Amino acid sequence: MAEVLILRERNPGECRVAATPETVRRLLARGLTLQVEQSAGLAAGYADHEFEAAGGRLVAPGPELGAGVDAVLCVNPPAAEVLDQLRPGTLLAGLLSPYGAIALVEQLQTRRVSALALELLPRISRAQSMDVLSSQANIAGYKAVLLASAALDRYVPMLMTAAGTIQPARALILGAGVAGLQALATARRLGAVVYVSDVRPAAKEQVESLGGRFLSPPEQEERPAEAGGYAKAASEAFLAAQRQQLADQLALADMVICTAQVPGRRAPLLISDEMLAGMRPGSVVVDLAVAQGGNCAGTVCGQTVERHGVRLIGGDGLPSSVANHASALYARNLAALVEHVLGEDGFNLDQEDPIVAGCLFTHDGACRFPDLVSGAN
Repeated sequence: MAEVLILRERNPGECRVAATPETVRRLLARGLTLQVEQSAGLAAGYADHEFEAAGGRLVAPGPELGAGVDAVLCVNPPAAEVLDQLRPGTLLAGLLSPYGAIALVEQLQTRRVSALALELLPRISRAQSMDVLSSQANIAGYKAVLLASAALDRYVPMLMTAAGTIQPARALILGAGVAGLQALATARRLGAVVYVSDVRPAAKEQVESLGGRFLSPPEQEERPAEAGGYAKAASEAFLAAQRQQLADQLALADMVICTAQVPGRRAPLLISDEMLAGMRPGSVVVDLAVAQGGNCAGTVCGQTVERHGVRLIGGDGLPSSVANHASALYARNLAALVEHVLGEDGFNLDQEDPIVAGCLFTHDGACRFPDLVSGAN
């Protein structure tokens, strides 16, 4: 019977957990045994006694944490001392930040750990129930609009009062991926008039189905598309034309949500300092790409700053600020992946399976994606 360990996250500000009492019961029903580190779910609203009631066994933190288990489930990469306890062949699954992770890869190779990096999970129909990036981006888009609305110096919906009519706020969303579409839906529910810009003309139908107004990308001979469910990086010429197009829209916007990211690369700079200077004082920009360099000039990771009278919110780690539901969704994604690789005699990492092949980061002492680690992608 395979033994699975659920770790308590140690990164500052990380409140999520890789399993919930619901998924503990789910994995127990599949024949696994679950160890849960004490206080693992406390920051996400899941008490130790709930894990025990679900059938998990609480274990105390210590120098031998991780020793003897068959799999470790986490949100962020475990501490080096935990990895040092893992025996060869142990399965590790989580958001491992594989891009440029040289030290982590060296340790995983030394310990001969089989690591599934959830960032690399292919976006195919069979893997939808395992798609951690989508479930967490959904939360980020939702929370970004709430932050923008709270920081805004005016109402969001249209209001008719005895003192006259208040016009609705105008929201501009850059990027119509999962986060952008959820931001659109949330802003619409709050009553804003929402405009959405995306480099992919195909996003128009999705935007309009949610009640948004799509800003068609500038005419270019070669337009960006997408690969594997992710937007491809656009050329600098295309982005320059898009920034010119956005300048007029930014001048009219009350709140702007930036979501444009390309995995493993610096986020495209869409809002320059000059464009910020043209925005209305009191308007708000929430930059969800701030950890990758930012879509907006001047944003600071995890901070709110003011520039040219515009409030800039560095929206890093927003899923962790909605830790209970973020953990519930993340844990279900992870449970679906564990069930997918679970065989009759333990974990079966079939490298002919596109799901496994897409996210099996290290295996049998080797890194399968050396270009991602070296930065040559």
